[in-house]
Amino acid sequence: MARLGIDFGTSNTAAAVMAGGSPYVIPLEPGETTLPTAVFFDPDQAKPVYGHRAVAALIEGREGRFMRALKSVLGTQLMREKRLIGRERITLMEVVARFLAKVKAEAEAQTYQTFDSALSGRPVHFHSRDMERDAQAAVDLAECYAMAGFKDVEFLPEPEAAAIACGGVDSGYGLVVDIGGGTSDFTVFRGVAGAIEVIASHGVRIGGTDFDRLLNIAHVMPLLGYGSELKNVFGNETHRAPNAIFHDLATWEKIPFQYSADVKRNVAKMAQVAVEPDLWDRLQEVLEDELGHEIAFAVERGKIGANAGNGVIDLRVLESGLSVPLAPVDLYQGLGATVAEIITAASTTIEKAGIGREDITKVVMVGGSSLLGVVAEGTKSLLPHADIERSDPFTAVVNGLAIAAEGN
Repeated sequence: MARLGIDFGTSNTAAAVMAGGSPYVIPLEPGETTLPTAVFFDPDQAKPVYGHRAVAALIEGREGRFMRALKSVLGTQLMREKRLIGRERITLMEVVARFLAKVKAEAEAQTYQTFDSALSGRPVHFHSRDMERDAQAAVDLAECYAMAGFKDVEFLPEPEAAAIACGGVDSGYGLVVDIGGGTSDFTVFRGVAGAIEVIASHGVRIGGTDFDRLLNIAHVMPLLGYGSELKNVFGNETHRAPNAIFHDLATWEKIPFQYSADVKRNVAKMAQVAVEPDLWDRLQEVLEDELGHEIAFAVERGKIGANAGNGVIDLRVLESGLSVPLAPVDLYQGLGATVAEIITAASTTIEKAGIGREDITKVVMVGGSSLLGVVAEGTKSLLPHADIERSDPFTAVVNGLAIAAEGN
């Protein structure tokens, strides 16, 4: 029985099998090779919607709860807490499991096969600074697959899957640089007897959603009161508004939890003593109308536009005509320090392999955020003599998973 390769990503998910000796990426939605890892719960509907339909429901302004980047919550206590989502009290474990069950059902419908077994990609580290949480994330994901109806699941680090898909290296060593939505992962490999030998892998919990968060905080959150002053209850002095609400509102996986009565109540109290009340009025509107994801999508689109030349963060959802220009230089200034951490992690991977940077002859760039110029230039500065190759940023990992699933 065939095994299904699944790349369950922070931002997008893909599934593939081998067909005619080559990986076949299964269209989980008509005409699409990837499915946004997104869920929309409509309180008036018995079942949630997934992928592009979920994103469309959000953009259309339908009443309900939108969730994205759930992979980033694996390993945390939030996964097993029951909460009212849509019409029922469920855990985020169940939300992820139902998403994976949707992937399973669509793959089976498209291929006329039954998939009881899966080879799933995983980051090298879900949580690179907390090994206990990192281990728990792996346990959580395996349990989600079981809840989704898979009888057996094995895991393969995503950059190793991408190395399998890239077809090897003629001489020296290759380096996969996989910059995904939630993590950045690296594998040093070489070709041996027509196969791939993995020499070392490494990863850090930094990805495209972190880029979005940094740009959101720097360019949008000041319009909602970030960095502004609040009046002291007694006297004429002021103090800086707390940062937590703004950081959480700019973080993809935390946005759905900012609409609670407690958060709204605390913000209302601060708005009463705000030196710039208009900004806090905007923040209250965002919380009341649950516009956090709309803002995050606007930032993401602005980032893509800036990478292509010049971008705009369109905030008309907040106020007619409101927008923030975003130029390429803003990406370099706002993301430079974070990209430097990613490049350091790539260098660490080479050190773990016991080779020198000059031994890397080929770099394979995968993952949606590898398309950013600031990432590509940072990689080139680390390995100026290596050939930089771009595999398909969104399907290289799942292609490798399909190949490995058939081979094992």
